[in-house]
Order: sequence, then C-alpha cells, then structure tokens
Amino acid sequence: MDTAANTALIVFSTLPDIESAEQLAKMLVERRLAACVSIGAPVTSIYRWEGAIEQACEVPITIKTSTARYPAMQAALLDAHPYDVPELLACAVQDGAAPYLRWLHDATAIDQPDSTEC
Repeated sequence: MDTAANTALIVFSTLPDIESAEQLAKMLVERRLAACVSIGAPVTSIYRWEGAIEQACEVPITIKTSTARYPAMQAALLDAHPYDVPELLACAVQDGAAPYLRWLHDATAIDQPDSTEC
C-alpha cells in the first residue's frame, strides 16, 4: 500500500443543479482544495427534512483531496453551498495507484504554482 493513500480522501456532496455543482467544483480546484471534482448525473434523493419526507433532484459530486487540505476544503464548501445543511461525507482512501496519489497530493499542495495551461 502506498503511504500517500493514508492521506487521501474521497468526499461526497450533492447540489441542487449542474450550474451550482460546476461553480463549486471549479472554485475548489482553483483554490487547490481539491485535485479533482467529478460531477455525476442528476439523481433523485428521498430524505427526511424538518419532519417530512422530501424528494428532490440533486447533482452528486465526488471530491478528491488530501487530509491536509480537508479543513480548508470543508470550510469553503460549507461557505459556498446553497443548502442550509449540505451533505459532506469524507472517506479515507485505503489504497490506490501510486502515480494517481502523487498527482492528487501535488495538485492540492499549497506551494505549487497555479497552471494557466489548458
């Protein structure tokens, strides 16, 4: 197992529409709070909210980040998220491909220069 896996996180959240998902994803990557944010296809969520069963169409996102950047990523997500109580679940990565894990950590490193290349 690559030791970098111990410091990688997969974070899950949902947003109300594709536009807000794209906006949040870009902000997290631009600030190096996430190496990558994958935006999924809309899903139907059924949940209990304020005593009632609710149903909503939501857009799931999967955020790849490091444990070092997680506190700042969490704060930025909670600040920018349109929901009062956004989903925010982080899961530790047990193992992964070493080149990918190195890339993840390089992409979220604070001391790396921002790239303007396409």
